[in-house]
Amino acid sequence: MKIKQLSFQNSTWNPISETPAFDASHAQLVLAFGERKCLEDIRPYEYLRDMFPTADIVINSTSGEIYQNSVHEGTIIVTAIEFDKTTVRTTNVDIENHFQSAEAGEKVAQALLADDLVAIFIISDGGRVNGSELIAGLIEHTDNKIPISGGLAGDEARFEKTLVGLNENPQEGKIVGIGLYGNSLNLGHGTMGGWDVFGPEREVTESEYNVLYKIGDKAALDLYKDYLGKYADELPGAALLFPLSMRATADSEPVVRTILSIDEAKKSMTFAGELPKGALVRFMKANFDRLIDASASAAQYSLSLFDTPPELAILVSCVGRKLVLGSRTEEEVEAAREIFGPLPVMTGFYSYGEISPLNPNARCGLHNQTMTITTLSEK
Repeated sequence: MKIKQLSFQNSTWNPISETPAFDASHAQLVLAFGERKCLEDIRPYEYLRDMFPTADIVINSTSGEIYQNSVHEGTIIVTAIEFDKTTVRTTNVDIENHFQSAEAGEKVAQALLADDLVAIFIISDGGRVNGSELIAGLIEHTDNKIPISGGLAGDEARFEKTLVGLNENPQEGKIVGIGLYGNSLNLGHGTMGGWDVFGPEREVTESEYNVLYKIGDKAALDLYKDYLGKYADELPGAALLFPLSMRATADSEPVVRTILSIDEAKKSMTFAGELPKGALVRFMKANFDRLIDASASAAQYSLSLFDTPPELAILVSCVGRKLVLGSRTEEEVEAAREIFGPLPVMTGFYSYGEISPLNPNARCGLHNQTMTITTLSEK
């Protein structure tokens, strides 16, 4: 595997790093993560197509860009990959609303399935999709046998629109699936949150997709405010400090759900992911050191199947973590680097949702407020 990285910063394209003997004309896959308004202004596809003539080029908007040990804003970070033995195939699906999410997952799976498929990486619109249903469709039609990871595109903290594109400049309402094929790929995953839970676990008694109306016999927002205490006066901003832990069923592993907005009139809360009726939820609170330590744990999990350091690490973290950590955001990227050591090329972005198994042997799921890492190398 050979890799080249470049960035668009301060109105110019700049090289970052390049593996010896990398050949741009042989690169099979290009990942371009960029701030939404920058992507709209620059429209980078033609530039990248000239540089990488035969590659599949995937572009998406972000809530922050990651490369090497740093977090950036208002940039485009490009990672071009020349695999030695692995084959790449891609597909894209249009989506108009979240009701089409499961069908979109089915279409991606059907387009990529083959006997030698070893992994799927998903880059999805972050505004129109129900990530849980998208993943459910993928899992059902791959018989839960193919590792799936990726993320939902972001838009800083604006939540206006997200953009994704495959071999074109990115647009709203796109989902891209990247299939990796062959028996030479080593692949690892890790996902961790690092939030502290508090209070009893309670049942969701009324909800609609990602809008939560009642927990137990009480309006969701009223109960939430009771637990927030003095922080209730700082809503909705304070909600980033207090996400929910959710188990879809009593047998499920917990996932984190970020609060996007509240409705005082309806006493409801809207989340960046589905909260089905009957789910079990607990309140969570931020612990900065534990959030950063969680990034190191995610990196460690992603290495569990590797005998030697990976060649590439793709980090997808949540916009909520970035807003909570503030000036300490880079520390979670640095924590991952400390685990990996100097060898792997690191890239990634801050997202509206993270896609990964909780650990190498777990079922894939949609996460919020986590650091999710996919590691790759070729044998």
